[in-house]
Amino acid sequence: QVQLVESGGGSVQAGGSLRLSCAASGIDFTTYSNSMVWFRQAPGKEREGVAFIVPHGPTRYTESVKGRFTISRDNAKNTLYLQMNSLKPEDTAMYYCATRWGGGSWDDWSRWTYWGPGTQVTVSS
Repeated sequence: QVQLVESGGGSVQAGGSLRLSCAASGIDFTTYSNSMVWFRQAPGKEREGVAFIVPHGPTRYTESVKGRFTISRDNAKNTLYLQMNSLKPEDTAMYYCATRWGGGSWDDWSRWTYWGPGTQVTVSS
């Protein structure tokens, strides 16, 4: 079965960096429908699409992370990454990776089928 496992979260001070990883198994990482995405959810807020990547194509970012976050993937390792630089307290959230995109808006969480359990990122001021 499909399994996603995030890692790399932690606590950092504002301005610091973290690199999140998402190890995927049970899927063909090179299939378009298995595009990958990072979402985040802070307490009391809706789940927000952060970054999106197709197997061999372009990326998309939510406006608030452009220029600070970089999404990438290693298809040989079936692993997704999110490099987060210049972190801000407002980046504090649980971060989730997801796959099996049903089309439509990439930042609509309901369009994604498989999710990891999440990894917590906490940024202090």
